[in-house]
Formats: sequence, C-alpha cells, structure tokens
Amino acid sequence: MKKILRVRTGIEKQVEHFLDQVSLSGLIFRQGCEYYLSGKEEDFERKIQEIADCEHTGDDLRRSINEHLYTKTLIPESRGDVMELLENMDSLLDRFKGTLWRFRIELPEICEEFHYDFRQLINAAIEANEALVESCRAFFIDISKISSHLHKVSYWESESDKISIRLQESIFSKKDLRLSHRMQQRDFAHSLDKIADRAEDIADKLNIYAIKRSL
Repeated sequence: MKKILRVRTGIEKQVEHFLDQVSLSGLIFRQGCEYYLSGKEEDFERKIQEIADCEHTGDDLRRSINEHLYTKTLIPESRGDVMELLENMDSLLDRFKGTLWRFRIELPEICEEFHYDFRQLINAAIEANEALVESCRAFFIDISKISSHLHKVSYWESESDKISIRLQESIFSKKDLRLSHRMQQRDFAHSLDKIADRAEDIADKLNIYAIKRSL
C-alpha cells in the first residue's frame, strides 16, 4: 500500500473533509434538480443555499490545505499534483453550483416527457462524480485501489453521452415547440453532460498522478 500522506496530520482530515464536500455538492445538486422538475420551489431554494454553503466550505478547505502544503513542506515530491487535483475537484463543485443557479436564473420550462431522460442524465453525472471522489480517496489512502474506481468514471461518462444524445434528438424532433424552447432545453442537457465530461478529464489526470506515484 502506498499512502501519499504517510503520517496522520490535520491536513489528512482536511483532505477527507474537502472530498466530502465535493460528494455532498453532487447529492445536493441531484436533489435540487429533482425539486425543480417537481415544481417544489421552496425546497429548490433551500438546495440553492445549501450548495452555496457547500461550495464556500470547499473553497476554504482547499485554501487551507494549500497553505499547509507550503508552510509545513509536506509531500514536496507530489505537492504540485495534489494542489492541481484539489483545484480540479473544486471546479466540479463550482460546476454543480453554477448549473443549479442557472436553473434558478433562467427557469427553463422542461417538457414533462423529457423529465425521465433529464433525471437519467443528472444521475449519470452524479455517479461519475461519486466514482471520481472515491478514486481520489484511494489516491490519498491506498493507491493500489484507485483503478477499481477510475473505470466507473469512464463508464458513467459514456452513459451520460448516450443519454444526452438521445435526449437532444428527442427535443429537436418535437416540432411543435418553439426553436428557442428546444434550444434552451438542449443547452441544459449539454450542461449536464459536461459535468460527467469534466469528471472524466480529472480522472485521466488522476491516473497520471497515480502512475507517477507508483514509479
């Protein structure tokens, strides 16, 4: 077992807490989207606040971890990779918050017949995020287990692509909708698909970090 943080320190707990926030942001996002599709405005607004709080906590933790990495001269041989990884994971948290806020600002009218595919697309994004978070935990705790999680990120990204294409085709085949309405729903489907794409991009970089650690 290769453990990147070999000694129990405050930073190890901070990393765990940070990854918890990334995971939590995805769960909040999924529930917020569900409330939006179900027309539960008050519950949706509550999730907007929760994801903003989660993003703020994640930012604070990432800054604190970066500061510790420099001031305590921890893992100098991997410091750059760790900082880049945390920044990339933070970008996922930002994307969850930004997409949920986009629902709030634009208030898209999602046709009920597309709700199922939108829910499937949201679920694929969250599953990709969860698999990536577990891959990151393995990177810090037991790098030998990282591959058992990374392949799941690719699987869910592929599923997301399939659902997104099917959904966009369905949207544009509905000729009775205004073009602007079709384009808005298409754009939201594309935004959701981009979450899984981003997770796979980070997973690819994480795999490189892991290979470097194994040499």
